[in-house]
Amino acid sequence: MDYQSAKKYLTEIGQEQLLEYYDELTPSQREQLLEDISGTDFSVIQNIGMPHKSPQRIEPLKPLELSEISRRSKEFEAAGLNLLAQGKAAVVLLAGGQGTRLGFDKPKGMFNIGVTRNLSLFELHFKNMLTVAGRAGRAFPVFVMTSRSNNDDTVNFFKENGYFGYPQNKIYFFIQDVAPACSFDGKIFLEQKHRVSLAPNGNGGWYKSLVSCGLDKVMEREGVEWINVCGVDNVLQSFCDPLFLGATVKEGYACAAKIVLKERPEENVGLLCTVDGRPSVIEYYEMDDRLKRASKDGRLLYCNGVTLNYLFNADILKRTNCADFPYHLAKKKIVHMEKGVQVHPAEPCGYKFETLVVDMVNAMENCLPFQVERNREFAPVKNAEGADSVATARALLEENGIKL
Repeated sequence: MDYQSAKKYLTEIGQEQLLEYYDELTPSQREQLLEDISGTDFSVIQNIGMPHKSPQRIEPLKPLELSEISRRSKEFEAAGLNLLAQGKAAVVLLAGGQGTRLGFDKPKGMFNIGVTRNLSLFELHFKNMLTVAGRAGRAFPVFVMTSRSNNDDTVNFFKENGYFGYPQNKIYFFIQDVAPACSFDGKIFLEQKHRVSLAPNGNGGWYKSLVSCGLDKVMEREGVEWINVCGVDNVLQSFCDPLFLGATVKEGYACAAKIVLKERPEENVGLLCTVDGRPSVIEYYEMDDRLKRASKDGRLLYCNGVTLNYLFNADILKRTNCADFPYHLAKKKIVHMEKGVQVHPAEPCGYKFETLVVDMVNAMENCLPFQVERNREFAPVKNAEGADSVATARALLEENGIKL
């Protein structure tokens, strides 16, 4: 795309502000800006002002409880290990974020959770995967989703650490797709005078990004039937858990989610339930106080707190066309150019467009809430201090016998 065609196109769609500083740019900067414009999906702006469909009927979903899982553990585990031994499962590790909130300016997966030794989140996770692969007698494919900002650091970190002992030919990296960020009135921002403001397209973007990189063909070649999608920041994450796999298949579900029982009505956690008859994850701020506190026999009815550990049937994902899910608008503080100066706003100033993995759950015909022990499988590292912090995660790791 050259300048004249870019100007004509941007004028037609009302985004000509992206060329505001063009005359000030160097030849290489002009080339970069035109490349950004050419690669930007301007259609996301259409999501602004679209009506939000409110749920009509929210109902609780009974989980597969710890007692039942324990009673049938041999049955479930044997089925799961059989799937792994046949190469029918894979992991997608969502690792596109930076450790900024932890005071760490590198990919979050590189963060050192160790105390007396170096122990990155990546190493912790891949040692976990090696243990499971050893039990199954076969390494499963791992697809690591990075971002434009952290891909090179991530790939180099894996190389420097010998891929943490995991077979290199089973690890695939792919970069998450991006979407433009805009003001509340739909004008796309410039992050710099020569760069369009682009942001990762949400945790539901993993499938579209994987497909656009052609890795869905790799999954087909590998014979993958089940995809375990996990976040990088839970230090007690369990990948391709045979119990989880086996229970989902034996019980005949299209997808499943590991859940912890909500501890109190006010706990800020997404809840797996049904909405208008379909499995859905409702955010805590979407439930009124009556539903939050609804109980039976002394237990909360809406209690399935999701942990960002999902299992999807690959064929059903493909058939439901999950690469074309709608974007959600997220109000954010967006770094952008104003009057020739880069502004770092203190308050939300516009929208980022995000796809959500919970939309994939809603597209499935059913979803199994699979209960896990909170202190054994849920220790997210989201904050530098306080709840879900480095300190709380370290304490839980030590409680589970991990030497730090």
